[in-house]
Amino acid sequence: MTGERGDNPRLDGERAGSRPAAGAGRPAGARGQAPGGGATSASGEIPPAPGGPEVTEAGRSPAAAGCGPGATYPLAAAAGRDAAAGPHPEPGAARVAVVERVTRETAITCRIDLDRPGCRVDTGIPFFDHMLTAWSVHGGIGLEVRARGDLEVEAHHTVEDTGLCVGRALRQAAGDYGTVARFGVAYVPMDEALARVVVDCSGRPYLVWAVDLPARSFGLFHTDLAEEFWRAVAAEARVTLHVDLLRARNAHHGLEAIWKAAGRAFGQALARRAGGPLSTKGVLE
Repeated sequence: MTGERGDNPRLDGERAGSRPAAGAGRPAGARGQAPGGGATSASGEIPPAPGGPEVTEAGRSPAAAGCGPGATYPLAAAAGRDAAAGPHPEPGAARVAVVERVTRETAITCRIDLDRPGCRVDTGIPFFDHMLTAWSVHGGIGLEVRARGDLEVEAHHTVEDTGLCVGRALRQAAGDYGTVARFGVAYVPMDEALARVVVDCSGRPYLVWAVDLPARSFGLFHTDLAEEFWRAVAAEARVTLHVDLLRARNAHHGLEAIWKAAGRAFGQALARRAGGPLSTKGVLE
């Protein structure tokens, strides 16, 4: 995981306006979204992801919850609508979205609530659950994720597709960024590590990844997967995202500092703001 990454064909396609399908370049059905696109739930509860056993609250492991022995932090059912709130959500409207993605490799459901903190995560990858929980807690963003993937192959598909779902849900919940602060920046230390994350909810997807960490695995999660996750988030959330790990010796400390800084930066950028899109053009795209 070295160097700065700004040349991203996937994101370049998005910037040019010819946004490729999620499964472009792969066999039909291999990675594309299921027919019907992102699904929303009228009740605000996250449905079980197809392709895996139901995970009940009583049966959830501490590692899956990522929040301590036996603890879960379910989000309250959103009042009003759970779908995208439209281009510019009305003041006080619920900013909630539920996205479902089902392919031959993964089955993922993600719920984002920008105004009600809470965390319930189960991806089958304990270290990844830990990182997602850190992002949610430090950003004050409500997050529920339930994922089932082909972990017998490796964790890549599950991590990347979770990023796609998180990014899409963020954009839908924010109503295409017309009523948010737009920019966020955060520095977060963890012992010897120091991370800086800057986000612009601009409608223009781009990732700069300036992270140098020793290659290692935390169970199923390899350090290389961190960049894949954040590239997917930037693509589907349509945000410009700069991630800089300024210093680190310990890979765990470095990754956790990045996720916490990203949470704080997104929390700032997605804060409510009156007055329409924050742009001299009058539109964010």
